[in-house]
Amino acid sequence: MQTWAPVDLPALDGSGPPLRLYDTSTGRVRPTAPGATATMYVCGITPYDATHLGHAATYLAFDLINRLWRDLGHDVAYVQNVTDIDDPLLERAARDQDDWVVLGMRETALFREDMEALRVLPPQHYIGAVEAMDEISELVGKLLASGAAYRVDDPEFPDVYFDSSVTGHFGYESNYDEATMLKLSAERGGDPERPGKRSPLDPLLWRVAREGEPSWASDLGDGRPGWHVECAAIALNRLGNQIDLNGGGSDLIFPHHECGAAHAEAFTGEHPFARHYTHTGMIGLDGEKMSKSRGNLVFVSKLRAAGVDPNAVRAALLSGHYRTDRAWTDDLLTTAEQRLARWREAVSLDSGPDAAELVANLRTHLADDLDTPRALAAVDAWADEALTRRGTDAGAPALARTAIDALLGIAL
Repeated sequence: MQTWAPVDLPALDGSGPPLRLYDTSTGRVRPTAPGATATMYVCGITPYDATHLGHAATYLAFDLINRLWRDLGHDVAYVQNVTDIDDPLLERAARDQDDWVVLGMRETALFREDMEALRVLPPQHYIGAVEAMDEISELVGKLLASGAAYRVDDPEFPDVYFDSSVTGHFGYESNYDEATMLKLSAERGGDPERPGKRSPLDPLLWRVAREGEPSWASDLGDGRPGWHVECAAIALNRLGNQIDLNGGGSDLIFPHHECGAAHAEAFTGEHPFARHYTHTGMIGLDGEKMSKSRGNLVFVSKLRAAGVDPNAVRAALLSGHYRTDRAWTDDLLTTAEQRLARWREAVSLDSGPDAAELVANLRTHLADDLDTPRALAAVDAWADEALTRRGTDAGAPALARTAIDALLGIAL
């Protein structure tokens, strides 16, 4: 699948402290310690609607991680999927009397446009579930052959399920108790009450073909994959048995990331699948989580169509900490637009106060679990000094502009 256009990433001299990130599985902020190439898998969209600000906030957080690792001298192998076959996509297509393939292609194209406008560095591998169908079914077959998976005793629909007990680690990523996992499984696409399963928490690996549903031929029989194994197969085949970071929104902690990690670990025998599981908070509107089911979405494409500068959208979303559930308001955007205007005025000056300290502060704050509120405040302080006290360093405005672009992804 085609990714979006590359984004220019300016280089800065020197380097900052190692990046420390919160890890959901251990409940602590810990240093990341990638090798020469940092490996990151971030779960992508199910393309049945346009990019809303909750999506944008998530991908901006992982874009900062990408930028910081690169600033530290690492190459970054970044993989993102597209769940271009799943029940929500089929249901939306049926509701709107649309072709599910056309719907998925249309919304994926719009997502790429939004990411490019927001200046998100593209993944090296942008993989749709449909194009990865053979490798997904192959992984399911291997899990079945190893005893990590089984078919339910259902003559009509002998679907394949994963045995969640096989690794001995199921539950370590989310740290949720069984009651919570059962509740979330039922709410987020699972089927804990399906008869014939060894455990209510066992996730679907392969759904055998039903009449009227799309299906693909495989050694498992015609069918289509479960959601979690899609990401496990795509990540394993491009990043290896263990990765530095598995990321997404906090609504993916369970069951998606828990189950995906279990699939990978059952296949490879290595634990943990990811050295960091990093999750972003939810974006709300009018006191509620922004979601398709509530119909309270603010779309990036609609903001762009209304003439809103995508850099202002980026600055507004970065004004809150990535792990915090937070609200989107008109005032938030207005403040971001005013902030950008002041920054742009400051970097347009012929000279300014020394910007080396600004670079150091940006690196330090962002390395501390992506503390974007403090990072933006550091730029505010430099801009205020530049506009009120001026300064004599002729290179400072250009250095400030470059640092804000390289580390925050904001073009001035």
